[in-house]
Amino acid sequence: MQLRMNPEELADYLKARVRTVRDWPKPEVNFRDVTTLFNDPETIRVMVEAFSLDCTRLGVDIIAAVDARGFILGGALAYQMHKPFVPVRKKGKLPYKTISQEYALEYGTAAVEIHTDACRAGQRVLIVDDLIATGGTLLAAAKLFSVIGGVVAGVAAVIDLPELGGSKLLREAGFNVHALCTFSESE
Repeated sequence: MQLRMNPEELADYLKARVRTVRDWPKPEVNFRDVTTLFNDPETIRVMVEAFSLDCTRLGVDIIAAVDARGFILGGALAYQMHKPFVPVRKKGKLPYKTISQEYALEYGTAAVEIHTDACRAGQRVLIVDDLIATGGTLLAAAKLFSVIGGVVAGVAAVIDLPELGGSKLLREAGFNVHALCTFSESE
C-alpha cells in the first residue's frame, strides 16, 4: 500500500473504511465509527503519516489528544514524531493539579482538563481527535493550553462533519484545522 497519498486519495480511502451507524445513539443521527480504521494497521499508518506531515509543517513540540478515541492516534503520532504526549481528559480523571474548561453539549455541559504542567510557555501543541462535530471539546482543549501559555499550532482530526459547524468555529477562533476526510449528513 502506498503510504503517502494525495489528500483526495486519502479522503476516499478513509471514507470507504469508516462504518456509518444510522440512527445511533438516537434517531436521525449518523454515527461515524472510526474503530474500523483502528482495526487495520495499514490505515493507522497512513493516518499517522498524514498527521506527521502536519507536525513537521507546523513545528509542533507536543502532541495532545482528546479522551478517548483521540488517544489512539495521538499516542501513535507522538511515538512516530518523538514528541511528548499530553492527554486531554474528561474532568476528574487526572491525578495531579489540573485546570478545566467547560463546553456545551446538546443538553447541558461537560468539561475537559489537563495537568497544569502539560506544557511550557511558548510550546507549540497539535491537538488530535477522531472527529470534529460541533467543535466544543476541541475549543475547550485549545483554551486550556492557551491558559498555561501553550500555543495551539493546529487541530487535527480524521473526520470533519462540517454541517455541525465545529471546523468553522475552530477556524474563526484562529486555529489551523486539518481533517483527513469529511462527511455530509446525507452520506
